[in-house]
Amino acid sequence: MAEFLIKELKNADILSELKCIGFDKSYLSRASSKYRYKNLKIFGLKAAQANILKQTALSFGADCATPKETITGRIESADCILGGSVSELSKIAVQLGLQPFGLRKLGREIERVLNIDVSENKTKIMGILNLTDNSFSDGGLYNDYDDAVRHFCELIDDGADMIDIGAESTKPYSSPVSPSEQLDRLLPILEFAKDNECEIPISVDTRSAEVAKECLEWGATAINDVSGLTYDEDMVKIVADFNCPVVIQHTKGIPENMQDNPTYTNLIDEIFTDLHEKIKFALENGVSRENIIVDPGIGFGKTREHNFEIIKRIEEFHTLECPILLGISRKSLLNMPEADNFTKDIFTLALNALAIERKVDIIRVHNVKLHRQLLEMF
Repeated sequence: MAEFLIKELKNADILSELKCIGFDKSYLSRASSKYRYKNLKIFGLKAAQANILKQTALSFGADCATPKETITGRIESADCILGGSVSELSKIAVQLGLQPFGLRKLGREIERVLNIDVSENKTKIMGILNLTDNSFSDGGLYNDYDDAVRHFCELIDDGADMIDIGAESTKPYSSPVSPSEQLDRLLPILEFAKDNECEIPISVDTRSAEVAKECLEWGATAINDVSGLTYDEDMVKIVADFNCPVVIQHTKGIPENMQDNPTYTNLIDEIFTDLHEKIKFALENGVSRENIIVDPGIGFGKTREHNFEIIKRIEEFHTLECPILLGISRKSLLNMPEADNFTKDIFTLALNALAIERKVDIIRVHNVKLHRQLLEMF
């Protein structure tokens, strides 16, 4: 009896694999979509919409998981999971364009998601300059002006694509820092950068609209708001007025209480929908979509297990169609309170290698030199 040798293809370039077996070259592109599979979670469909979607999916050989109550009509809305090959999902999207109950719009949304291409995304490095007394890894190291300037220049020399400067620690159980105190620490560095014609983009890590406005006037190019535009109601107007990039982060609670037993019903869904609503809020208030960067907020109202789940499923946030920033560097998820910073940097490097592979757009790190070497190796 003949023996059969079978190998499962994992993370393979299916187009290359089809070429390798001698598949018809004239049909390669169309055929490859039949071998790429996606599972799409669709939120809040009406019962009639869910039923039509399921029947449409089945008619093309795909499938759609729906709650059983959608058949009986006992529920008004349902979340569904649509799964199939890219080819099948494209056909479903076209067919939905012919259906009632607003399903034409759903068809367009499915096509939009299918057309998202992150293959060319190149990860950039954001270097961290903390001008704080109590940051978890380098608090107090750069409070002196000369030390801060020296480290700022080191980050540039080590290969940072941008630098994130903050004067308020937002680690768990930290207290707010007044705008005036933040500005006393931030403006001398921005003045140095301006006087020395430093061209590197500088983001300011602050929740304060007052701080954001003055720093942008002094030459900062972006704002990194860990509250996701919720701490200071004037922040969204400042960002819109200056037409600058803004990092919108997910945070559950505030630093003073965010690590008091954070719980979720569905972690990734709740972060995803929260970021979606914050993006919508920003757009409605004049912020350009091209200026929005999203951050799932590692360590901000999450347990260690939550943090690893976010890293494992970080690609799901590409559906928001905004660049993704990930901040893992030296955080408590590494679970090494007695380790020195370089040891923590090695573990940070390992996790960020996964982030780079998953096409995360920006990694926020303390050790820029090590991560520049990693990117060059990739």
